[in-house]
Amino acid sequence: MTLKEYPQEQLAAQPIGAWSGEAYRRVVGALRAQLAEEDLTQPHWWTLNHVAGAPGRWTREALIERLAQYEDLGIDFHDVFDDLVARGWLTEDAGAMTLTEAGEAGRLRAGERNLRVHRQMHEGVATADFVTTINVLRRMVANLGGNGDLPD
Repeated sequence: MTLKEYPQEQLAAQPIGAWSGEAYRRVVGALRAQLAEEDLTQPHWWTLNHVAGAPGRWTREALIERLAQYEDLGIDFHDVFDDLVARGWLTEDAGAMTLTEAGEAGRLRAGERNLRVHRQMHEGVATADFVTTINVLRRMVANLGGNGDLPD
């Protein structure tokens, strides 16, 4: 897709909040649609990835504390954890979570779906331009009192 060209001064006057908001809605909407194909929400996805990255490390409370800052739909994480346990994707031993084989398979399927969105989003965007965009947004967040560091 070819974008219409505009003078630099016209682009510089654009409202960053409107464009970043539209980008957020489009990217997150596409990711959520792909996850829904697996009957998953973003909190499901985040849970699967965190638990896969550190089996036996995460308890419900620790994972809720880690992930709650990203959740914007009012989803109850306990419901997410219960759902993954009921599916047979997650086990809890003395409160510590581990993925099952089925959970890892589901995580990999959902990961492939998310990669499709990422590939589509990156079409026509040079890596250097993407990195510049991320760094500009990080700086804006930090300038307005937020944390501009990358998540752990």
